[in-house]
Parts: sequence; structure tokens; C-alpha cells
Amino acid sequence: MIKSLKRYFPIFALPTIIAFVVAFLAPFIMGIYLSFTEFHTVIDASWVGLKNYSLLFSDEGFMDALWFTVKFTVVSVLTINILAFGLALLLTGTIKGTNVFRTVFFMPNLIGGIVLGYIWLSIINSVLYQFGVTITYDPKYGFWGLVILMNWQLIGYMMIIYIAGIQNVPSELIEAAQIDGASRWQTLRKVTIPLVMPAATIGLFLTLTNSFKLFDQNLALTNGAPAESTTMLALDIYKTFYGRMGWEGVGQAKGVIFFIIVGVIALTQVAITRRKEVEM
Repeated sequence: MIKSLKRYFPIFALPTIIAFVVAFLAPFIMGIYLSFTEFHTVIDASWVGLKNYSLLFSDEGFMDALWFTVKFTVVSVLTINILAFGLALLLTGTIKGTNVFRTVFFMPNLIGGIVLGYIWLSIINSVLYQFGVTITYDPKYGFWGLVILMNWQLIGYMMIIYIAGIQNVPSELIEAAQIDGASRWQTLRKVTIPLVMPAATIGLFLTLTNSFKLFDQNLALTNGAPAESTTMLALDIYKTFYGRMGWEGVGQAKGVIFFIIVGVIALTQVAITRRKEVEM
């Protein structure tokens, strides 16, 4: 059996490898090369060295988008994971109809980003109209609108991950803590949370990367208005590449820097949280 698997493995793996190279690896390498060139199409690229990166870091729009994205990510990651964990605790308790609640809370994750953005644009504007403003009237409205949208979409998904982690905690440890006189808060802090850290690692990773990469919802909800003050990194890259003639190379350079930033932050977060995981 093992010999047969080794013999036929390349045959079965070849389609996936080809798809990976064509759809991901080759465009990724080409993208890095194009970030050092000026081009309108791939075949007319001319090498300019670090010029695009110099223009990138002198572009105030990129730095403003980076700062806005960082603020949004910090708030979203904290609120989503705290609320998701709280819901997971409630829905692993004695509440009746937990399966119904889990399904209802998870459903927003099934809606596409663009559709979700336009839905919440209508909802938020219908409220703000009562005060004579819209979501694009002030950057703070756009910021909190994006936070609300992101929470509504991802809390249910993260809740399912935390529920799986909580249900994996041995009941014997909870009972032992209660017998030793530990309060519910002490049991939660000293037993449940340390043992749920693997789920927290996944939840933090997903919310962190999804928040940084947010594009569809940003485009539909504010499109960067007012005056590009609510533009996030992914939308800024899109507008640079497709909206500024002759800046395609700069847009590609922004994409490379964006990839590095997300990769470094995500790997750092995973390394830190994995140290806090407790083996059962």
C-alpha cells in the first residue's frame, strides 16, 4: 500500500501543484518583479529599481490608510474575540435552543462582503439621516460603521471556534476546580481560558488577517469618503493601481509591502499566543 501511494502520489498531486504554480506562485513572483518596474502591461515593464518604493513611502495617502487600518484592526480584533468568546460561554451553558442561536449568529458570515456593505450602508444611513448626516459626513462614522459591520459578520464564525475549544475542556478539571472552592471567575481565568488558547490563536489569526485585508466592505460602505479618510490599505492599493495613471508599479510595490506587513504581524501573533497554550 505504501509503495503504491508513493508511486501514484505525483500523479494525483500534479493537478494541484500546477494550479498552485499558475494561480499563486507565478503571479506572486511576477508581482514582486513588477514592483521594481514602470509598466502599463506586463510586457512593457521597464526596470526602475527602488523608485516605486520611494514614491510609496512619500505618499501620504498610503501612510494615512496604514494608520486607519491599524486602528480599525486593533478595535475589531478585541471586540470580535471578546464578544465571540462571551457568546460561546453562554451557548455552552444551560440555555435552551443553543443550536438555533448558533445557526442565527453564524449566518451573517455567509453573506458576501459587497452585499453586506450595501446592506449596512442602508441601515446606518437610515439612522444617521435622523440627525441630518450620512456615514460619509465624518470619518468617525465610517470608522465605527466598518467596526460594526466587521463584528456583525465575524462574531458568529469566531463563536463557533470558541465553542469547539470550550467543549474540548475536560469536565473533570472544571469539577476539580469547583470542589477546591474556586469561583466561576477563577475557574474561567485559571482553567477554561488557558485550555481554550489554541482556539484563541486561530480566532486572533483570522480576525487579524481579515481586518487588515478588508476590501469589499470598505469599498461598499464608504469607498474611502470623506476625502479618502476612511480608506484602508487594500482599497488604497486598488485605487493606486487602477486610479492613478503611471502608478501601476507603485500600486504593485504597495501590494508587496502590504503582504510583508500582514505576514509579519500574523506570524508574530501566532508565535506569542502559541506560547500561552496549555497541553491537556
